[in-house]
Amino acid sequence: MTKSSRLTLLFFILFMSIIQAQTEKTDPLYTTIMAKDSLFFSAGYNTCNIQQMESLLSDKFEFYHDKGGVEDRKNFIIDFKNGLCKSPETYQIKRVLVDKSTEIYPMYKDGKIYAAIQNGNHLFYEKMGNHAEKLVGEAKFTHLWMLENAEWKLRNSLSFNHHPKQTTDSETMFDNDQSMQSWLKENDIPALGLGIIEDGKLKKVKVFGEIKKGIPAPPNALFNVASLTKPVTAMVALRLVSLGKWQLDEPLDTYWIDPDISNDPKHKKLTTRIILTHQTGFPNWRWMNTDKKLNFQFDPGTRYQYSGEGFEYLRKAMEKKFGKTLEQLAQELIFQPLKMKDSSYIWDKSTDESRFAIGYDKDGKAYPTEKNKTANAADDLHTTITDYGNFMVSVMKGQKMEPKVFQEMIRKQVKTKDNKYFGLGFEIYDLGNGDYALSHSGADRGTQCIAIVLPDSGKGIVIFTNVDDGYKVYEKLVLHYLGKQGKKIVDIETR
Repeated sequence: MTKSSRLTLLFFILFMSIIQAQTEKTDPLYTTIMAKDSLFFSAGYNTCNIQQMESLLSDKFEFYHDKGGVEDRKNFIIDFKNGLCKSPETYQIKRVLVDKSTEIYPMYKDGKIYAAIQNGNHLFYEKMGNHAEKLVGEAKFTHLWMLENAEWKLRNSLSFNHHPKQTTDSETMFDNDQSMQSWLKENDIPALGLGIIEDGKLKKVKVFGEIKKGIPAPPNALFNVASLTKPVTAMVALRLVSLGKWQLDEPLDTYWIDPDISNDPKHKKLTTRIILTHQTGFPNWRWMNTDKKLNFQFDPGTRYQYSGEGFEYLRKAMEKKFGKTLEQLAQELIFQPLKMKDSSYIWDKSTDESRFAIGYDKDGKAYPTEKNKTANAADDLHTTITDYGNFMVSVMKGQKMEPKVFQEMIRKQVKTKDNKYFGLGFEIYDLGNGDYALSHSGADRGTQCIAIVLPDSGKGIVIFTNVDDGYKVYEKLVLHYLGKQGKKIVDIETR
């Protein structure tokens, strides 16, 4: 029997004699082997760090390749050094582990683990000089990791089913963490938070990149979401309406009149509906006016004009009536019921700054962090992908809202462009055949964010970035995760 045949038989026997199922991802063995995989490939193979690779190879290492034959440890290192790593400045190859493909099985002797089998799929990218990196191949692998003197060493590696592969869909870019990290780096996105809603539930939460230079983004990273603050304020008001404590069409001058417009009778026309549909006639912010004062630029209720001032007006009216701050109202009506423990309008001692993604301009220069001590109803909410994703799920389901209030929210109150409208606090995309999407975006210095939900299909996406031009990654993400409906939304936006 040849050496190759003996090894094949050995592996067959090993597989057939496994008496325990593959380990869970939370199991220490799984995390240990995955850490070794990362050291071998990400820190060694992908960077041509020969010393790093050698440190993980058993002296008895053997490599089996379905195209290149069998090699022992010495020849494997020589070929790698003189082949793939001969000219790393002009040619590079990168191995990427396919997300969720890994299976790890423990091997026991006398009740103790002595080895582990790792199965999985991996992708290979090549880069020629200054050209963009491209996907060129895919294969399966089986690794036999052995405990040698209490250290895990790679004893045998089988790499097989090699075949060419090209990036024809988003599978590799969006469903593989390492590929996503590479794509974001190419687009100069410091950090990206991604929440995917399917079947009316937040199914996926991912955060990529760095929240500060050299600090990896944790899954619960805090982002300033700019104008994504407005939908939360809108839901505070709509929740109060549902409770019978607030009226959509009651004039707000009962509770608040801004001194700048107190002599203008048009203030009597301001209502919650007018504000949530951006028909106040206010500028976006009063400081944009030459005199820095608030004014009406047209009669309230006659046309659409986006305004943060309107939401601040609503805040002051609600705070006057209820004798509570907007932060307190939001905690009682939205944050606590939805368990949004990481969301707040204000920056105080409970804010975990170590998790905050600071904002950058497109040249990589950091902006100062806004640390509001008073709530702004239109801007600067800080939250996580998990919190905001669950918030959007509650919105699409109309939770905590009377049905008639929900219907008002999704009604096309004012047209903003073809097939696009504003409802109460949300933009509405008319996708045809009765289908629609609810959306809102946020943009400020060092932050670009968007949230979209499709109530009929139960799908949605939440995207946070911490850079001025983060919007440039929206389209591909929306198209991939929302499919045909996402394409219709993109088409409406780009007309």
